[in-house]
Amino acid sequence: MNKESFKAEQEQVEEVVDQVETTEGVAEEGGIIDELTQANFRIEELEQALSDAQATVEEQKDSVIRAAAEVDNIRRRAAQDVEKAHKFALEKFSNELLPVIDNMERALVGADKADEVTKPLFEGVELTLKSFLSAVEKFGVKQIDPMGEAFNPDQHQAIGMQPSAEFPANTVMLVMQKGYQLNERLLRPAMVMVSKGGESVDTQA
Repeated sequence: MNKESFKAEQEQVEEVVDQVETTEGVAEEGGIIDELTQANFRIEELEQALSDAQATVEEQKDSVIRAAAEVDNIRRRAAQDVEKAHKFALEKFSNELLPVIDNMERALVGADKADEVTKPLFEGVELTLKSFLSAVEKFGVKQIDPMGEAFNPDQHQAIGMQPSAEFPANTVMLVMQKGYQLNERLLRPAMVMVSKGGESVDTQA
């Protein structure tokens, strides 16, 4: 083999090696690209999973907050119901006592305090009434006796209106029946006569 033949064969071998290296390089670059593509897909999947997990956490957090608020509202309503039950448990019983008080007051109005015969009875009923009112007041029952006060439609029931030179307009001039309230809740309004004020009254026949 001469020198020129050897050189030609060497060049052919080098070309084959270059082709092989080029092919391997292309294959290697393609493999890297595939790996990068798969990695990007995987990253996107993980990011989507993380986003879904965060959304789920926010929803659950919101649900927990709403549930806590609802429990707090239920607890507050229950406490209010218990408080009302304590304050107004005697409402029906108190209403049953009002006619008894009314009757004792009528007995005092109908009795003659100056009569020596009935005086002990009068004093006994008067003392009993005072004790009775004191006892029920300890449980939140208060009497509404608005004589001479301004008319209050929230606590008074007007039976009628009359002219009066003694009382200003819209003033209670007569109490026909006293009212009562239980812990600021009205049990019964006071039945009253209201003044129209000092209107002129024609007294000529």
